[in-house]
Order: sequence, then C-alpha cells, then structure tokens
Amino acid sequence: MAFIEQAVNFVEEKVAVIVMTPVNFTEETVAILVKKPEATLNDVILKSISFDSVTLLAKVSVSNPYITIIPIGELNYILKSAESVMASGKIQDPVSLTPMKSTLLVIEVKVPYSVVITLLRDASTEWVIDYELQLCFTFAIPVIGDVTIPITGKGEIKLPAISKFLHCGKKEDRDWFSIRNWI
Repeated sequence: MAFIEQAVNFVEEKVAVIVMTPVNFTEETVAILVKKPEATLNDVILKSISFDSVTLLAKVSVSNPYITIIPIGELNYILKSAESVMASGKIQDPVSLTPMKSTLLVIEVKVPYSVVITLLRDASTEWVIDYELQLCFTFAIPVIGDVTIPITGKGEIKLPAISKFLHCGKKEDRDWFSIRNWI
C-alpha cells in the first residue's frame, strides 16, 4: 500500500507542476507587459488661511504609460496629523491623464481652523504640523478595467506666524484682524 500511495503522490505533484507552470508564467508575463499609472506626492504647501479654514495644496505627479488618455475615475484623500484625521474627502471631477506623459495634479485640501488650533496646542511653539497624506486614485483603463493606486506621503507644514500673515496676507484678511472690526 505504501508504494501505491507514494506513486499517487508523485504523479499528483508532477501533474500540479505541469498544469500550474503555464498559469504562473501567464500571470508574470501579464504583470510585466501591463503597466499601471504611477503617482508620486511631490509636496504639500500652505495656500491660504481664512477665518474658518486653512487651505493646503498637495502637488502630485501621475504618469500615464499608455498612448491614450486615461480618466481618473475617483480621487479620495485623508490628511492626518498625530494619528488624528484633519480632513478627508473626495475630489469631484478629477482630470484625465495626458498620454505618455506625467501630469501634475494640484489637490486642494481644506482643514477646518478649529482642527488646526487644536493641533497647534499640542504641537511645538514653532507652528509646525506633522502630516500624513493618503491619496487613493482609481483609473478607468480600457480593456483592463478599474485600477486603484494608493500613495502616502509624510512631512511637515510650517504655518506662518500671525504677524507675517498680517503683513503679507490679502487686504481683506488683514482687515479682518483690524481693531475696527472688534470695537
């Protein structure tokens, strides 16, 4: 009986190797031949400060390896600081990617002012906020289908001191801080 069991096991192993090898070869070949768009988070900068929010701009380079335009079906983001979510959302009507080129996307993220103040109380006196930005792109690629690419970037955002904001900001922002508005 032991000899028959050994023979059956031997045949099962050989058949499995012969049958599965083309499947593995096909998956590896498709993975090599079918390229996906790639995204890189370049920078996150402070755009503006208003009475109710702080607006940040995330600059992301997204490459299109195909000879056709690829529409971005969906773009979601989560901005965190110290494991707390500062802002999250979905970009409405994202752009399409230019064929065979890299496209620079500028994503605007509004953070409620109350969240920023809470973070600054916990942060250092240098007005620096550590952040983690998570982006999730979903592309509608013809023939292949939907492809999702998540990227994450970490860094620091240096907020300007109020005195710089008063001297360099827009006139309407400086007027808001004016004593006349508070009397």
